[in-house]
Amino acid sequence: MRPAAIGTAIAGIAIVVGLIVAGGQRLGGASSATDLAAAVPDTETNASPAPVAQPTTNPGASMAARPIDDASQFYPAVVDGQPLEREAAPEPEKKPQLVAENGIDLPRPVAESAGVLGFGDKRLQLAGLTPTPVNRMCSGPDGSSWPCGMLAKTNFRLFLRLRTVHCDLGNAQWTGTATAACRIGAQDLSEWLIESGWAEAADGSPFSEAGAKARESKIGLYGSDPRQGGAMANPEMPAVEGMSDPL
Repeated sequence: MRPAAIGTAIAGIAIVVGLIVAGGQRLGGASSATDLAAAVPDTETNASPAPVAQPTTNPGASMAARPIDDASQFYPAVVDGQPLEREAAPEPEKKPQLVAENGIDLPRPVAESAGVLGFGDKRLQLAGLTPTPVNRMCSGPDGSSWPCGMLAKTNFRLFLRLRTVHCDLGNAQWTGTATAACRIGAQDLSEWLIESGWAEAADGSPFSEAGAKARESKIGLYGSDPRQGGAMANPEMPAVEGMSDPL
């Protein structure tokens, strides 16, 4: 073998041996580090576990003082040896309701005629008067006839305006046609119709004097056609006090 080849082989063998020696030292160092880590006690693992909070010995106090928000954790469940008590929420204030001593309130009356109110399939005739038929015709001072019954109903309807009426009835469960005195506030409906001349007072009515005055004054049924003077003015509405419309 040539001397150059022999030198190259020897150099390669030396390099391989050096690599093997270096690898062995690294493996030894890693083993030493592993042994050292095993010898050092794990303080976190061997540390004593944190004490677990024990439930309260008074179940009643726990139920009565359970936290209701984040701030409640700073308040004790027991004060002076007594469990906290949860107070009931205050009830909302109720508005007072006006209750009539006598009679009932009937909402949304409809004028069937001057003297008769309609409530669905029920009718209520006002006491103390004779209702004016819708088809009644009246004669004016000049002899001309005019539909006084229809105009009486129209004026009564304008007066009511669907306002709640208070009537002297025990309840609202009647059938057919009932008779009762009714008011809006302090104004009696029969009195208003009679003194306005749109209905006649019945025999023995307490409003007979008002009916006689309307006849003498020739107003309503006893006068001329109100349409001759132009558009009819809305009847005067009485001030209503102490009445509440439930609708």
